[in-house]
Amino acid sequence: MQQARRYTFQFGEQLRKEGYRGYFDLDYLIDQDSGQLYLGELNPRVTGASSMTNHAAFAHADAPLFLFHLLEFSGVDFELDIDDLNSRWADPDYIDSWSQLVIKHTLDSVDQITQAPATGIYRLQPDGKVVYNRFDYHRRAVESENEAFFLRIAGPGDYRYEGADLGILVTRGRSMTADFQLNDRALAWIDGIVGAYEGEALEAATAEQAPSVGAFKIL
Repeated sequence: MQQARRYTFQFGEQLRKEGYRGYFDLDYLIDQDSGQLYLGELNPRVTGASSMTNHAAFAHADAPLFLFHLLEFSGVDFELDIDDLNSRWADPDYIDSWSQLVIKHTLDSVDQITQAPATGIYRLQPDGKVVYNRFDYHRRAVESENEAFFLRIAGPGDYRYEGADLGILVTRGRSMTADFQLNDRALAWIDGIVGAYEGEALEAATAEQAPSVGAFKIL
């Protein structure tokens, strides 16, 4: 953790010297045998993980990170105690666990969606069935690991083809095992959401011909 923080600070300082201002994202890879830390990817922009980090407990301790991004371009003079911020955000009390799953159509088929689960809060019942609970548009409305926020991307009238984004599921807790495999809870969530979709087969359609209307996401 300390090494990742040190590397991140060094990358931020280099980006600043290059003239970049604002939000950036770093992905790290850890060698499970040696413990060596490697850079996976650098994105000097708002990223797909931003929706998670902006609303993490450490961000709410001060302000969502995107507000710092906007502050850089506000034209207002400001001064921040970076060491104090980093130290406070590293406090275990400000670290919570969330998972985000981008659910895709994985079959080698093309059809047109006739029924799709609505955006909102869903509940995972003891028997493994996923049911719609209530409408909300914010993942912070998720109260336990048995609830999840689903943001629908593909809806009725859109096309499903291999790789098409169906929606994004956000839940508390981890969705992977220690071996980085999807755990039983995550698999149940995926089965429940995917099972709520229905489609009508297209005899002559191909993945290349299928329009991508509605198949996009903004995070």
